Amino acid sequence: MLEEALSAPQAVARQLAADQQSYLALGRVLREQPPSALLTVARGSSDHAAHYLAYLVMARLGRLVTSLPMSVITLYQSRLESRGLVSLAFSQSGQSPDLVSPTEYFRANGARTVAFVNADGSPLAAAAEHVFPLHAGAEQSVAATKSYITQLLAGARLVAAWQDDPHLAAALQDLPQALEQAAQQRWDVAVDVLKHADKLFVIGRGTSLPIALEAALKFKETCGIQAEAFSGAEVKHGPMALVEEGYPLLVFAPRGPAQAGLLALAEEMRGRGARVLLAAPAGTPGAELPLSCTGSEDLDPIAAVQSFYPMVEALAQARGLNPDQPRHLAKVTKTH
Repeated sequence: MLEEALSAPQAVARQLAADQQSYLALGRVLREQPPSALLTVARGSSDHAAHYLAYLVMARLGRLVTSLPMSVITLYQSRLESRGLVSLAFSQSGQSPDLVSPTEYFRANGARTVAFVNADGSPLAAAAEHVFPLHAGAEQSVAATKSYITQLLAGARLVAAWQDDPHLAAALQDLPQALEQAAQQRWDVAVDVLKHADKLFVIGRGTSLPIALEAALKFKETCGIQAEAFSGAEVKHGPMALVEEGYPLLVFAPRGPAQAGLLALAEEMRGRGARVLLAAPAGTPGAELPLSCTGSEDLDPIAAVQSFYPMVEALAQARGLNPDQPRHLAKVTKTH
């Protein structure tokens, strides 16, 4: 897991060197023939990456994006209207039937189908009209790291091409160097604080919420911690009642419109006695976990998760667990 997490900057560079014309072509088509609806098709870490793409599309392009409950098609056999639809599937292996079946259905019924996948010859790749390889390379660890980061990248590349945004495109080209720096950030204090934790809130908002969701999943699968992710707004609607003296919170507060509210929340939770681990750019008051900045605020969450992965791997080791052999889990999960 650690080796693959640290190799993510190289995987990002490989992806950036490939398929540029394909991204530009799809972006041009989306500008010339705007979709009537968009939805994402994904599970697990891939669904968190899809959530990031969805937020960028809604925030930057003003298009609503829905996350498809796959059972609507695979179990309930619903006949969804597909004309004018764009479906965006995310997967590492491309093998799960509940991703393949909806993609096949949408394509057969006139939708434009897109797959971001790490396995070119997979069933999902065969099902989709537009296929964008992640170029992450073989990933042996059960816990996805570099494949998740390359999925985030792929989503941002599509948005940059669709929006025809030269600033975001330039920031993407500089991302490998930013991730190299992010991988070297020291988050040792989080290992010390969480070594004996059995529960945890992970907080984000806006583009950092998908990172919080991914972090919570990694705490569960590699460290055996009951971690739950919430929006900085949503946590106040009930979950906050659980916060007591010493309750651990990890707050992701990168640059952007959501940062001020997240910093205020961190301070409020400290006042309630919580043990807050604040991840924010260096120099931010109260930040113990430094975040690297990229060429665009919208890409900063990618650098944040790059810094998080080495820490959570070290935390698993500190808790006496093998992060490469999480209990009950396999690399490829096939659901229907």
